[in-house]
Amino acid sequence: MSATTTDERLLHTSPLKKLLGRPELGSVVGAIAVFVFFAIAADSFLQASSLSTVLYASSTIGIMAVPVALLMIGGEFDLSAGVLVTSSALISSMFSYQMTANVWVGVGVSLLATLAIGAFNGFMLTRTKLPSFIITLGTFLMLTGMNLGLTKLIDGTVSTKTIADMEGFPTARDVFASTLTIGDVDFKVTILWWFGLVAVASWILLRTRMGNWIFAVGGNRDAARAVGVPVNKTKIGLYMGVAFGAWIAGQHLLFSFDVVQSGEGVGNELIYIIAAVIGGCLITGGYGSAVGSAVGAFIFGMTSKGIVFAEWNPDWFKFFLGAMLLLATLLNAWVRKRAEATK
Repeated sequence: MSATTTDERLLHTSPLKKLLGRPELGSVVGAIAVFVFFAIAADSFLQASSLSTVLYASSTIGIMAVPVALLMIGGEFDLSAGVLVTSSALISSMFSYQMTANVWVGVGVSLLATLAIGAFNGFMLTRTKLPSFIITLGTFLMLTGMNLGLTKLIDGTVSTKTIADMEGFPTARDVFASTLTIGDVDFKVTILWWFGLVAVASWILLRTRMGNWIFAVGGNRDAARAVGVPVNKTKIGLYMGVAFGAWIAGQHLLFSFDVVQSGEGVGNELIYIIAAVIGGCLITGGYGSAVGSAVGAFIFGMTSKGIVFAEWNPDWFKFFLGAMLLLATLLNAWVRKRAEATK
């Protein structure tokens, strides 16, 4: 080796290269553009109360987008995530009402049942070797039928009975659906849940062995298994993470309205995936970040509420969302190519 040869491990990485290498860069640029656009198009968009509304709308998506993003980084999908939120709420409500128990008992039973469904998805995936699309589509259909069938069987209608007068409801509502007032502006507690999940997920991805495993199984499952990564346990854990997010979102749904419609949640799984993709996650796995999913959810919140503040026809919302998805995906692809070119 010549004296002038430099060890690659000692090469300094410039701040620009680090920035271009971040998965969420494209979504941040897109979020800034959407923010500026609606700040100009809607006079009320920059009001504190309006931004609070945007953050709340973003948090209801972001709570699920974070674990869905981790699952996608791990190379898998979960098409049952939307109805699992409703299942979680239904289990809490019906168990508490039918057993005349403290609602916290129902909340605990719901947590165990929801995690069990997540573990079932992961177990079936790892044992059958079928695509996650097929496994979770089956779970989606089963949960959709069970949500409606059991609710009508137990309560006689398509919605649950009110549990607002039951013991423990006020404290559970404080945890999952309370409102925090800062100055003259009200903020929903889901925003704190959302930020907390982003922080924990980022720490897992960037600072723990589990994070390395997630990127490894998403990049190349066989190569990860060859170097000792517990592929099956990692994937089961990721599905249980999605289930945990569904539990939080489900409890918020229940304690915000104290009754649950059994048909809710269908289609929301696509919104969670869209938020993760806009945030920089690759469909093929192995690339993405929790922060990016949060930015994707924020873009969703700004778009959904910005159209209302601008007093446009809300029928155009899906058009804007689709356009954002395509533009963000193209921008993310361009950023990755630039990052690879500068290495």
